Amino acid sequence: MEHQSGLPFLREAILFLTLAGILIPLLQRYKINQVLGFLTIGVVLGPYGVAHFSEQFPWLKVIAFSGDEEVQSLAELGVMFLMFLIGLELSVGRLWSLRRWVFLGGSAQVLLCALIIGGITYVSGHRLEIALLLGLVFSFSSTAIVMQLLTQKREMPTMMGQASFSMLMLQDFAVVPLLILVDLLASKATQNLGMVVGMTLLKSIGAVLFIFFAGRRVVAPIFRYFARQRQPEVFMALTLLVALGISSATAAAGLSLALGAFLAGLLLAETEYRHEVEVTIEPFKGLLMGLFFMSVGMEINVAAFAQNYHWVLAAVCGLVLIKATVIALIMRRGQLTWGKAIEGGFLLSQGGEFAFVIIGVAASSNILSPALSQFSLLMVSISLLLTPMFAKLGQQLGRMLDAKIHVDSAHQTSLPDELSGHVVIAGFGRVGQLLADILDKQAVAYVAIEHDAHVVAGLRKSGRSVFYGNAARPELLRKMHMQHAAALLVTMDQPAAAMHAVRAARSEYPELPIYARSRDEFHAQELRSAGATAVVSETLEAGLQLSFFALNALSIPEGEINNIIDHERELRVSIKHPHSK
Repeated sequence: MEHQSGLPFLREAILFLTLAGILIPLLQRYKINQVLGFLTIGVVLGPYGVAHFSEQFPWLKVIAFSGDEEVQSLAELGVMFLMFLIGLELSVGRLWSLRRWVFLGGSAQVLLCALIIGGITYVSGHRLEIALLLGLVFSFSSTAIVMQLLTQKREMPTMMGQASFSMLMLQDFAVVPLLILVDLLASKATQNLGMVVGMTLLKSIGAVLFIFFAGRRVVAPIFRYFARQRQPEVFMALTLLVALGISSATAAAGLSLALGAFLAGLLLAETEYRHEVEVTIEPFKGLLMGLFFMSVGMEINVAAFAQNYHWVLAAVCGLVLIKATVIALIMRRGQLTWGKAIEGGFLLSQGGEFAFVIIGVAASSNILSPALSQFSLLMVSISLLLTPMFAKLGQQLGRMLDAKIHVDSAHQTSLPDELSGHVVIAGFGRVGQLLADILDKQAVAYVAIEHDAHVVAGLRKSGRSVFYGNAARPELLRKMHMQHAAALLVTMDQPAAAMHAVRAARSEYPELPIYARSRDEFHAQELRSAGATAVVSETLEAGLQLSFFALNALSIPEGEINNIIDHERELRVSIKHPHSK
């Protein structure tokens, strides 16, 4: 009787861990993108690579992957933990602040890309339902690869990173109605398609809201109770339980596992345990993400690609150009610079990992022919494999374009050599321009930094002392003669950009007075913690000013009212900084 191992896929697990132990240090040493490295290994050692010749050369089985569905299921855990960590890095307030990008930008991206790609597919001779399905499938991008690249380049907190993340979130929500569309196309029951999809969306939103609000009442108390025992294994077990448990709940509601993992991370982000959880999960996330990328590489059929490589590459290039153009226009509409919009467009221009699921279901339901489904999978796989290259291309094109606009439009001139006692304004929108007007009337010198080259070009024509650039760059701060400045005023509307500017200025100039604008009390606390001398919260100050008028109407002495208001202000923005006056 043949001996059976008690652990399934033990050989694959040992092979993967061996490759990870060797591959990761080599990739880091030679500065090769890890995503590209694991994808390549999946192609070489997958069922269409070395494993294809294992019957002729049995010894190849030692170093080959069979590409079993069970192994690919394990790889999905990598995507889950990536989304879990993304949720940890956000808060409910910040997620709500992205609602414009999620629902407007994300919806526009999916619909426009689906319309263009589906239209080309229909004109090419395919049926309307196939054109609709493929248009929607190819409008999705890869959450796993894009978030990995954003994390590696530390661009997640930037405006481009937030816009990219928001579009990916909308796509994750859209997976469920798309799967329902596949089922309807398979059953030919398309008469009430709009009603069915609409009801499904409402049920999905209801399930997400229920899981989130119910989880807030359960997760934090459980962590607080068990964390008192100070046992690392208990903490790790709780973390995995929350991540996998909520993911299972969303799956039971018909949503994706990745969305559930994101909700779990978002719940823990509101607690005091978020940083400890990040440290606990990080090693597992890296390994499982590597397994996921290898499984994607295993889907690339080298022989089929060789037979139709010219058509596949042409289709991939067309897909990238269409999506990059549409996404860049949407991001530019959202006030990103042309350079950053183009960078974001190329970053999101590939196909998504959910395409493997949707195309597989459509092929098994005979909606797509075997040849068309294989061609579509090749397109997605090759686009994923080439994503690091396209992302780098977009970054270089974006920098060149922003530099050109900076030179041609901003018409920057050199600052005076002896500038001192001036005020530096970071962000020159409505608030920054109001401050400049007041300083002008008081004959106080100022210089302003603004990241939108078009705004800079227009304001410089009217004589404003405003310069294009990123206020978080130390070399730019030095050019503003920050060491001789009286103060730095941070007025940017984007929370992440304001945070980076405060941290950069505080690290370079420990004694500089820094006064910042915040959206709310939570953002104000973060800015104070980052080094701001004082913070003005828009929502808080509006409430305090109205409270002053209300108390004054009750004939309470003005001095007592001022004490009450000052106490409330300090209580709600309670984190102090050693440089605070």
